[in-house]
Formats: sequence, structure tokens, C-alpha cells
Amino acid sequence: MGDPRRRIPRTDLLLADPRLAKAAHDLGPALVKATVVDAQNRARAGEIDVDGIVEHAVAALPVVASTLRPVLNATGVVVHTNLGRAPLSAAALDAVRAAGGSTDVEFDLASGQRARRGRGALAALAEAVPAAEGVHVVNNNAAALLLCALALAPAGGEIVLSRGELVEIGDGFRIPELLESTGARIREVGTTNRTTVDDYAAAIGPATGFVLKVHPSNFRVTGFTAQARVEELAALDVPVVVDVGSGLLRPDPALPDEPDATTALREGAALVTASGDKLLGGPQAGLLLGRANLVQRLRRHPAARALRVDKLTLAALEATLRGPAPPVRLALDADPAALRERATRLAADLAGRGVEVAVVDSVAVVGGGGAPGVELPSAALSLPAELAERLRAGEPPVVGRVERGRCLLDLRTVPADADQRLLDAVLRCTS
Repeated sequence: MGDPRRRIPRTDLLLADPRLAKAAHDLGPALVKATVVDAQNRARAGEIDVDGIVEHAVAALPVVASTLRPVLNATGVVVHTNLGRAPLSAAALDAVRAAGGSTDVEFDLASGQRARRGRGALAALAEAVPAAEGVHVVNNNAAALLLCALALAPAGGEIVLSRGELVEIGDGFRIPELLESTGARIREVGTTNRTTVDDYAAAIGPATGFVLKVHPSNFRVTGFTAQARVEELAALDVPVVVDVGSGLLRPDPALPDEPDATTALREGAALVTASGDKLLGGPQAGLLLGRANLVQRLRRHPAARALRVDKLTLAALEATLRGPAPPVRLALDADPAALRERATRLAADLAGRGVEVAVVDSVAVVGGGGAPGVELPSAALSLPAELAERLRAGEPPVVGRVERGRCLLDLRTVPADADQRLLDAVLRCTS
């Protein structure tokens, strides 16, 4: 008999299959063709049967025309930077879908005239933080700090910053280097562990643009320490910009040591910057809140155009602020007893199907550079360590963590309505 690989159909004939033709309409012809060609090459290499090329190609097609894959976060890290930080609420996702077409993002339907961009999201942010006279939104918190430096400390102006707050924010990016890239100069004061208001006062001069107070949200300094309070700095004759970082807008009893925008403004901060995709639970955005004149100054700076957010971000932010509690909030507030009950039910189902599994106590964390040192009691499924890689390669991919030779799937970061998907994913990896 001849080599069956010679029977591989032409690409155009394969693409005529109704299933692939529909996929080409939904996902785009280039992506579908590439998937078919890959299946043909695998058939030529003898990895799959020639008669199964179409089935293999259909199975390999993504759900959407993007290489980003939705995953189940079972790491126990609530705001996981590498997994996209805050997962959006259903309300925010609906808002994004609605905003995907033509919208009135910068248009007044009543008058037929141009309107302020993103006014709905800005109004929602102002309502969430009444202590702010003005609000503005840029594309992330680093951009918010960048805009402050450009507008308030231009042409070699100085930014006074404690040595204990010279923070690296991840992937090698450092706050002082970010600010110095604008042409501003950093005036370091105090020491790593102790900085007083007198240190700031001694450094302030004609070139001072503002005092910056950065919350060291991804580490803690303990022991013989001291730092100036916002109200002390507000008594100095320069604007005080407070970077609360994690995006907490109001005090949270569950996170008593985490600074929030409302408190900072009430203590006299001229401006507060924060992230939208951390504790707020919304899309990536940089939030600017504070004195009306300063916010207007930042909003009208030429760089504000380059740092602005798109309609999808504005829609998701407004829905997060006005809608139901987002997944981050639900995960933070989850009852440990309820998490153990879920874990026990899942473990019983898995054990009944021959899977080696146990329920163990776990410790989850906030993550995303927020609330360092805060531990959240949780419950996890404990599986053989070798399943970690298989779970990540599954559909949907499940990302857990490996501790002491076991793969742990922490349920604090798995939504309750995803339990069946988690169960099915584990069963597929163990069958």
C-alpha cells in the first residue's frame, strides 16, 4: 500500500468543510488556514491520522481570534499580575461588549454636539470619592505619576521623595527612574527606615514641584522605623501627591493597614493616584483624584492625550464603580468555612472517580503589590504535583501552585460558579 500521507487533501478542500468555513467567518481566514496547515503538517509527520485532519483542526481552533486564553486562577493570589490582575465583573464585561461598537463616548445625543470624553466613568469615580474636587483617568497608575511629574515639576523641577519609598514596581521598573524620565529631578530625603517631616521641610526650595509619598505596597519595613504622615506633609507650602497604589478608594476594615484615596484626601493630599485593576477590581487604569485646579492642569497637559484610556476601559470602569461587587471583592470577602465546604464537595466527587485528592487548609494573599503581609485563610484541593503541568496545558488551563510536593488548587481565587469547570478540568487530566 502507498504511504497514506500522500492522501492528505489540499488546503482549499479542507477549508471548504462547513465547520472550518464557519470558523473562517467567525475568527478570520488567516487564523483558520494556519490551523489547517498545522494539522496537515502533523499528519505528514505521522502524529495524527490523515482522516482526522479536519477534526484535529476544528478542535485546535481558539474560541476567539486572540492568543490570550482564559484561565482558572487557583493560585490563591487574588490580584495576580501575570494572570491579568483583576478579573472583571459580569456587569463590566457586558459594558465592554456594549461599548464595542459606536458609542456616545464623546458625544451628547441630546444636543448633537461634542461632549466631555468618558463623562459617565468620571462621574462614577467622583461619586465613589466625594472628598475629591476633581477626577481624571489615564491608562495606568505609572502614567498618573508620569503626568504629575510632567505637569507639576517641569523643566528640571524637583520631586521630594523619601529614600524609604524609592520603590521598584515590577519587571525592573522603578518609580524614581520613571519620574526622572520626564526631566524632573528626584530630591531624596531621610533614610531607608526613617524619614520625618523635618527631612521634607529641609529639602523644599524654589525648584520643588511637589512632595511625593509612595505607599510601599509590595514590601514591608519593620522595626526601628518612622515616616511622615500625610497631614504633616500637607502643612508644608507645596502640593503633596500620594500614590496609594493598590486602588483602595475608601477605608476597608479587612485591610486596616492599606492606605485609601478618601483618607489621603481628607488628610490634605493635593492629589492621589491609584490603580483601577487591583483592589478596585476594574480594568487597567490610573486614577487621579484631588484639587480641582490641579486635576484640570493635568487634564489639559499635552501628554494627557497620549495617556488617555479608550472607550472599553471607560465602560468597564463605570460598571465596576456602579455595578455589583467585582470578583476581587468577592474573593477578599469569601468565608473560609464556605471555601472548605466547596473543597470538600469537589474532593468527594473527585475521589469517587478514582482521583487522589485531599482537602487542606491554605493561605491566600492579596497580590498585585497590595496589602503585603496580609494572609487570607482559605481551603485548597491537594493533588499530586505532576498534575500542575497537565492542568496548565488543559482546556481551560488551570493555574495552581506547587507546595511541598503537592499541587494546590486554592478556592479563594476560583469563583463559586466555576466549580464544575474546575472539576471537569481535573478529571480530564486524570482520566
